[in-house]
Amino acid sequence: MTPQLTPEGFAAETGVSRETLARLTVTLAVLERWQKRINLVGRATLADPWRRHMLDSAQIAPLIPENARVLVDLGSGAGFPGLVLAIMIPDLEVHLIESDVRKSAFLREAARESGTPVTIHNSRAESISGLSADVVTARAMAPLPKLLELAARFLGPTGQCLFLKGEDVERELTESSKQWTMRVERIPSRSDPAGVILRLREIVHERPHRPG
Repeated sequence: MTPQLTPEGFAAETGVSRETLARLTVTLAVLERWQKRINLVGRATLADPWRRHMLDSAQIAPLIPENARVLVDLGSGAGFPGLVLAIMIPDLEVHLIESDVRKSAFLREAARESGTPVTIHNSRAESISGLSADVVTARAMAPLPKLLELAARFLGPTGQCLFLKGEDVERELTESSKQWTMRVERIPSRSDPAGVILRLREIVHERPHRPG
């Protein structure tokens, strides 16, 4: 059994500053408080939150290009990975998209208490326009074909997707290839032996060929 990851272990794993660790600790405290009222994460995951949520999200940070300016996080929920990335990369303009009213309220509170400037959109991704991102992230939000459909609304010309995925990743990639072409990179997860980070670039929607 994997031992519980401590805040100190997380800091050693990621190299974050004491200030960043303190802000992440505040975020986790808000989550644990709100979890008693609304279901933000699976209850069992709170037995090892620094691994299951914080490290799971933080491992994306080194993959974000240095010249990235805008990040859109789809289905932000409890703030993973979007809010964690906003804390870790202060220069990044982060947009959290969450259609659930109560989860959006949690995100506002967690951002306020941790002192994290983010833009929270309490709306469905399909209804948002005029937002161009260098990076689009998501975790446990939807199958890959649906994620690509949503992400395409926000991706700039050289943008990329960083999606946290689990055991079904190959099946989802196969299904996606029926409508999309893209450059795919699979990066092993540092928080889950069965997990993977998908880095997707050069994403193009293939229009179906109609004979005649």
